[in-house]
Amino acid sequence: MGDLKLNIKLSQQLVMTPQLQQAIKLLQLSRLELQQTINGELLENPVLEEVIDSPDPNLVQEGKKDGEDCPEGSWEDYVQTYDSNSSTPPSIRAQRSSEEFFNIENIGSKTETLNDHLMWQLKMTGLSKKEEAFGEKIIENINEDGYLVNFEELAKESGLNHEEAEEVLLRIQEFDPVGIASRDLKECLLQQIRQLNIKDGKLVALVKNHINDLEKKNFHVIARKLNITVEKAMDLIKFVLSLEPKPGRAFSFAETQYIVPDIYVFKIGKDYVISLNDDGLPKLRVSAYYKNMVEAKTTKVGKLDDKSKNYIQDKLRSAVALIRSIQHRQKTIYKVTESIVKKQLEFLEHGVSRLRPMILREVAQEIGMHESTVSRVTTNKYIHTPQGIFELKFFFNNPVSSRAGSEDVASESVRQKIKQLVESENSKVPLSDQQIVDELKKLHIDVARRTVAKYRDTLGILPSSKRKKYSL
Repeated sequence: MGDLKLNIKLSQQLVMTPQLQQAIKLLQLSRLELQQTINGELLENPVLEEVIDSPDPNLVQEGKKDGEDCPEGSWEDYVQTYDSNSSTPPSIRAQRSSEEFFNIENIGSKTETLNDHLMWQLKMTGLSKKEEAFGEKIIENINEDGYLVNFEELAKESGLNHEEAEEVLLRIQEFDPVGIASRDLKECLLQQIRQLNIKDGKLVALVKNHINDLEKKNFHVIARKLNITVEKAMDLIKFVLSLEPKPGRAFSFAETQYIVPDIYVFKIGKDYVISLNDDGLPKLRVSAYYKNMVEAKTTKVGKLDDKSKNYIQDKLRSAVALIRSIQHRQKTIYKVTESIVKKQLEFLEHGVSRLRPMILREVAQEIGMHESTVSRVTTNKYIHTPQGIFELKFFFNNPVSSRAGSEDVASESVRQKIKQLVESENSKVPLSDQQIVDELKKLHIDVARRTVAKYRDTLGILPSSKRKKYSL
């Protein structure tokens, strides 16, 4: 048996205090999540108060240094109102209040969904209870484009035999909108042709057998395979293109997502001024009532027992930590934004085409923080600029090499140039990726063809062979 030995080892270890954990958590929250967190703390911590009408909006409480505990009786600095944006000039507040905010016209009304529309028709069909239950399952598995998914699995679980399940599906496929509950594009188009009562074998053959050729715009190949003239093929293709490939589209009401900026950047004279947006964020303070209760030797109900006193002191510390963390969050956002504005003056003046390459490390070194902190700050935070509203992460772009003697350009700027080139191209003779490379070279931007293809894909732009338009 080996001897037992006692070794002393000196090592450093990072300890995440609750206060530090809270500060990191608040730093990465979006504006809406921050509001929800603050409201939750207001409900849970009786010591924390929201100030509705502050007597002096310019009061800013002075916090203690990080890591210091707040001893009993030292809460005076935290009783005042928390206002993260008290330094905002009145002219900025007035300008900001004139921006577009929610109007009565923006309040959405309830609209009928695709599911509601189909369920209503199902109730009118007169199916048996078992068939209707299966019909409901079918409708629940129809996606927003109007296509049915997992039919075979649903049929096995329904208790119906295959013929009965298919019969229920056929009944639903007769519902409005035409083409609903199809399992693929061919079935969707064939349903529409059938319901329009068109008896044309060549048209049906085109949809059944030559969808891939149609996608590739091989019109002469289609004409040859169907043994018809090119003119006749073009007539059939024109009709197919008039059909609805997504029957659920009419019921797709994308919910409008309103973005409220965390920061505003305004140009006043020749300078750009940064203003943190504190509208809608509760202003917090520590309750003077509980502060006095801890400091007083006796209360109206007698001497405060140790358990109650410790509870209140614990809640006081939590309230102070939350206020300090919010202040730290706002100051950090301001510092990061200030650094971005300094580096992106050309963008603020001229737009995306003048966006400068920038990486997290640059900003982190300038403001004396870690890259991970800058990354947290720029996530889900939005800035209002003279060029529009952008996420802070938008400004971080890898450099793309340019010709000798010219400054590198941001990858986002290159993407925008590719988009502009495609938008201005001749749709009958679209630019190939290599031709886009050549056009970018004229702008002193040297990129590889595969880079153009990658950027084009991220923009959702099809290859030139699929962008080509024919006169039908």
